[in-house]
Amino acid sequence: MKELRIVFMGTPDFAVATLKALVENQYHIVGVITAPDKPAGRGRKLNESAVKLYAKEANLKVLQPTNLKHDVFLDELKALKANLQIVVAFRMLPKLVWQMPEYGTFNLHASLLPNYRGAAPINWAIINGETKTGVSTFFIDEKIDTGDMIFQKEIGIETDENVGSLHDKLMTIGSDLVLKTVNAIKKGDVKTIPQKITKDIRTAYKLNKDNCKIDWNASIDNIYNKIRGLSPYPAAWCTLINGDHELDVKIYQAEKEIMPHKNSIGTIIHDNKTLKVAVTNGYIIIKEIKLPGKRTMDIKSLLNGYTFERNAKML
Repeated sequence: MKELRIVFMGTPDFAVATLKALVENQYHIVGVITAPDKPAGRGRKLNESAVKLYAKEANLKVLQPTNLKHDVFLDELKALKANLQIVVAFRMLPKLVWQMPEYGTFNLHASLLPNYRGAAPINWAIINGETKTGVSTFFIDEKIDTGDMIFQKEIGIETDENVGSLHDKLMTIGSDLVLKTVNAIKKGDVKTIPQKITKDIRTAYKLNKDNCKIDWNASIDNIYNKIRGLSPYPAAWCTLINGDHELDVKIYQAEKEIMPHKNSIGTIIHDNKTLKVAVTNGYIIIKEIKLPGKRTMDIKSLLNGYTFERNAKML
C-alpha cells in the first residue's frame, strides 16, 4: 500500500462532497487549493468558496492562488510534499502543477467522457436530451478533459429532471468514484485507457446569455429540454412582449403539451391558473417564472397580480 499525501483542488459545492468523503475516509489531505475570495452583494462583502468553508471546518490548510504559475504559489505547493493531486470543479492547471506529484493528478468530470468535455457538462446533457450521463475520473494532461480514463459510472436522466437534481446525483456518485480511484492508486492497481476519439463527440460549451436564450421556433422537445437543462441556474430566458413593454424573463419550470393548433409561434394563452406559449406541434406550459426585479414565482401567483395584454407574446 502506498502512503498518500493528497492535495485537493476545487471550488463549488459539487467539489465539497468529494473533499468531505476523503476526509471522512481518513485520507491524508495535506492542502486544499481553491479560488480566491470574491466580493459579492450590495456591500461587496468577500465571499469564501464552498470548498474553503468546509476546509476551514475540517482544519485543513488552504491556499488561494490568483496565479497558478507564480513562484510563491509553486513553492508553497512543493512544500506540501503531496504525491497525489485530485481536481474537482476547479480550473485548468499548468503542466508544472499537474505533473508535480509522483502518482499524478486526476480529475473528476461530470460526464461520460469523451462526451461533454468542457465547462457545463451537466447542463448540456439535459439540453441535448440525453437519457444517460455519469461521472469519469482521468489523469490530467495538456488539454482539457482529454487524459487517460481511470473509471466511469453511468446513471439515467429522468424525462422531467432538471440540472439541479442531476447535479446532486452526480455529486454523490462522483465522490464515490473518487474514493474508488484513490483506493486503486493506493493499491498500485490503476489501469488506464485512452479516450476514444469519434466524429460525433458532444461538447459542454461555456454557458452565456446567447446560448441560454429560448428559441421559440425550435422543436417543442428542444425548448422543454433547454428550460430544465438551465434550471435552477443560470436559467433559460426570453423576451416578453406585453403591450408597450419588453421584458427579459427567466423560466425555471415548464411542461410540454403536444397537440395541433393554429396559433402563431410565441403566442401567449392564459386563464386564471395557467399560462402557455404556442410552439411547433404544441405548447410550453410555464410553471415558474421570474420577471425583472421580482422574485421567482409560480404562474398562479403571477397571474394574480400581472396583466397580459391581448397580443402578448414571447420572443
